[in-house]
Amino acid sequence: MKEKTEGKDMINDCFEKFMTASTFKGIQVAFKELCQAVDLKPTEYKTFYVNLKTRVNTWKAKSLWAKLDKRANRKEYKKPKPCYDTNVLIIGGGPCGLRTAIEAALLGCRVVVVEKRESFSRNNVLHLWPFLINDLKNLGAKKFFGRFCAGAIDHISIRQLQVILVKVSLLLGIQIHSNVTYLGLEEPPADQTIESKCFFSVFQIMHSNIIFNLAYNRRTAR
Repeated sequence: MKEKTEGKDMINDCFEKFMTASTFKGIQVAFKELCQAVDLKPTEYKTFYVNLKTRVNTWKAKSLWAKLDKRANRKEYKKPKPCYDTNVLIIGGGPCGLRTAIEAALLGCRVVVVEKRESFSRNNVLHLWPFLINDLKNLGAKKFFGRFCAGAIDHISIRQLQVILVKVSLLLGIQIHSNVTYLGLEEPPADQTIESKCFFSVFQIMHSNIIFNLAYNRRTAR
């Protein structure tokens, strides 16, 4: 009983550390520790979020799960998931890339995000339209950042927005790799239907040779 309680306390501590992490590297480290504590692999994207919910059940976690579940149960993400077994590569971990990754994951895709930087340093302030504020609140933004658009505030720094979206992404089973530069696509011959292969500057990552159905880059929108 004592070991079980200690294990539960460790999981709760890891989850709290993840929720309060404020840097890109800190989030990644905390998430890795959380996955080890709950004995789950993010690569098992179809079941990761569901299994994580059963292992982390603090009041704060339950409140966040309720938010994410409400969003995931919208009719556009109908079951069975319309995009199961679709591999999506998101090039760049900016707000647009991360929000696209979340949407793809909610539709059932296996999503991989590659980001060439190791830290978030863009403190430019973004004005958020009302529909964007509502969208982010529905994804649990205030659970990660309590001051998010409080009262009449309708803006946020890019860095803080990235912090929020990275956390949501990881919880949904999206795999994020930093310090990885996208080099290009090897497109299939015209007479073949096989999907494109992508190549990166760091080949040690497990996805270096994965075949993707879709690659998204905000600059090229491919």
